Amino acid sequence: MDKHAGLSLNRTRPDMTRTSAVMSDIQTKISIFLVDDESLVRAGLRALLEKAGGFEVVGESGDARDAIDRIARVKPQLVILDIRMPGLSGLDAVAPIKKSSPGTKVLMASQHESRDFVFQALRAGADGYITKSSDPRELAPAIESIHRGESFVTPRVAASFLGAVRTEKVDAEADPEPLARNLPGLTAREREVFQLIAVGKANKEVARILDISLGTVKKHRENLQRKLDIHSAAEIARVAIREGLLTP
Repeated sequence: MDKHAGLSLNRTRPDMTRTSAVMSDIQTKISIFLVDDESLVRAGLRALLEKAGGFEVVGESGDARDAIDRIARVKPQLVILDIRMPGLSGLDAVAPIKKSSPGTKVLMASQHESRDFVFQALRAGADGYITKSSDPRELAPAIESIHRGESFVTPRVAASFLGAVRTEKVDAEADPEPLARNLPGLTAREREVFQLIAVGKANKEVARILDISLGTVKKHRENLQRKLDIHSAAEIARVAIREGLLTP
């Protein structure tokens, strides 16, 4: 008898059916990158996504600038982005994210339900808007809708839009007041300076945090105060509180 007789090639042949199923599962999962300066929020989102299934968190960051660089390399299908963070805000991060990873969709997450913030997020290029107080069961449908190329706005906020339109309180062609008219006029760097001054940082501290010269900080401060028609750090803080950019 041939000494090789009786050896079964099936013992070493991979289970192609099972391998195909695993590969299919990996390919159908929506890849997601999380951006929020609060680690507990990121952990909560990750847990929700893992429980829901069909999603794969491919990275996370607590800083918008760091996130932009990492998203450019990872190229996730969708980013869940906090609207308000220290330094570069979520609003200002949308355009760079889209530029570095054109196929990536952005779902803006915020504690704000104001129509002004929603307008601002969508005009910045976000594909959807969900509030952090939303029912957790809204998260998966929101991601799936955006992944299909649709838009998504938290139902409660969307209802407020509809009510405003019905009572003619919102003109779709007009700039929303006051957030979309005033603050969008600031450059990304002016926004960073604005936010740091609003939380009580002196010019020297702002220069150190942003790694720019003191003279540059002063110039940005002069520009933003002129654009917003305000004249002191106290007024900057009041504007930030009024617009919901700073909690009193």
